[in-house]
Amino acid sequence: MFARHLNAVGSAQTQVVVGVWRPWYQPRCSWWTGQPYQQQPLCSSSSKKHSTFSWSEWRRPGILPNAVPRGSFHLSTGRMDHFDKQPPFKRRKSAEDKGTGEQVKLQRSPKRSAPSENKEQGLAWLKNVIGVPLSPGRFPPSPATKAELKRHWEDLSLLNSSGPQADGTLHGKTFDFSVMSYNILSQELLLSNTYLYKHCNPRVLEWRHRFTNIIKELEQHSADIMCLQEVQEDHYQKQIKPMLESLGYHCEYKRRTGRKPDGCAVVFKRNRFSLLSCHPVEYFRQGISLLDRDNVGLILLLQPVEPSGSACSLCVANTHLLYNPRRGDIKLAQLAMLLAETSRVSRLADGTTCPVLLCGDFNSVPQSPLYSFVKESKLEYVGMPIGKVSGQEESSRGQRVLAAPIWPPSLGISQQCQYEFKSNEHKVKDLKQEASLNSIEHGLKLTSAYSHYLKENGQPEITTCHSRTAITVDYIFYSPTQGDGCVHTECSMPEERGLQLLARLALVSEAELGEVNGLPNQHNSSDHLPLIAQFRLHS
Repeated sequence: MFARHLNAVGSAQTQVVVGVWRPWYQPRCSWWTGQPYQQQPLCSSSSKKHSTFSWSEWRRPGILPNAVPRGSFHLSTGRMDHFDKQPPFKRRKSAEDKGTGEQVKLQRSPKRSAPSENKEQGLAWLKNVIGVPLSPGRFPPSPATKAELKRHWEDLSLLNSSGPQADGTLHGKTFDFSVMSYNILSQELLLSNTYLYKHCNPRVLEWRHRFTNIIKELEQHSADIMCLQEVQEDHYQKQIKPMLESLGYHCEYKRRTGRKPDGCAVVFKRNRFSLLSCHPVEYFRQGISLLDRDNVGLILLLQPVEPSGSACSLCVANTHLLYNPRRGDIKLAQLAMLLAETSRVSRLADGTTCPVLLCGDFNSVPQSPLYSFVKESKLEYVGMPIGKVSGQEESSRGQRVLAAPIWPPSLGISQQCQYEFKSNEHKVKDLKQEASLNSIEHGLKLTSAYSHYLKENGQPEITTCHSRTAITVDYIFYSPTQGDGCVHTECSMPEERGLQLLARLALVSEAELGEVNGLPNQHNSSDHLPLIAQFRLHS
């Protein structure tokens, strides 16, 4: 995504009076028709309405979340249309941009960068939208309330020999718990990329409104472990952390390096887990040009809280990889660093590894080479255009191709994504030998908690949506037991040490997001949706 300034808004079409909000944007996603605004009726649904359950409600005996069918929505379909007028780029277009046609425009979404404008400039944009000066914190009334996004629980327990436990407590040698991965959208990044949210009523973009909604959402789902991305440091210290601690959570946080205002957080319920160790991961490396970005990861080693003390420990990793679609080399290097640290932290005294949860915003689409590398543990990368790695762009014209090795020997990480503890002489020699393999590998056996396609209609699941794109980039990967999520038995852990997926909160299609005015909206205060799954830990 390339940071752009918002075009000036001053035409007669864009002027509104206080109390009336009219769209002034030119829509791009397929859920916008491009016609003048008309009040839309609430979406129609089937005779059986959706039932949404908080996590605590779902775990009550007798509630099967997937027993409630998904509602049907009637929307126009089709691919996203481009804007009539694009905000100006800060950089020159490459030959690749000039020659690839509309396909590139459809797949590319703009870069989230550190704020280039201050908060006053961001608020000035909000004033321009409504056309009149506003007192601090004053916004015009909201438009007529649109339908609230409906998501239902998919119960996968019937695939196992025994169903999930309603109260989430231990039974024999198992431990049931829930996990959330959620990019909550930093307010600073929102204000510096306002062109992504031109479809939104300015009122729903105010932090006071967003914070209330986000905390309400976190409390409603009440996941035992939450991996959060784009957590702004000042909001975390002053508001988010105190609120979560009052709800019984222990909080760990790692801010991005440099002068970036946000970072990653991992929080867990104190009555469900205890902290064994915490390991922040910084991807920036002084003197290595490939690793000059400020993204980070955060890894926690947790121990389930239970009387006998026999439950296996759990390794939880959270990250937000670089966005830039054309820098797949950087993304793979960052991922290799995270996998190397995760492998080290999860290694047990007997040489085996404890189950792993790998969550976050990977800025890569399903079935992309980077996604396949996580799931298949191996990637043949030599000769691959760097823009193909994340799958965010279709064209690779004019792009540099990956060559071996991706990262330099000085990083100290082998092409098996393991730390090298040899002398420098032997380390350089071994890494040069590995470069001839033309592939990278990792030793973690992981699969995805989501299938990436809706069961009802086969439409792609969506995890992030704004005025430029609607795709999947967020994931919960986990170490499965045999027969759970892997076709081949060698891709899973023994049943006595692994995770079984019991349920997940279903995602939605792009058309369903259109019914609620996209993201963010009045009820959903991020441009991402939370992913939530329930697991059974075998020990």
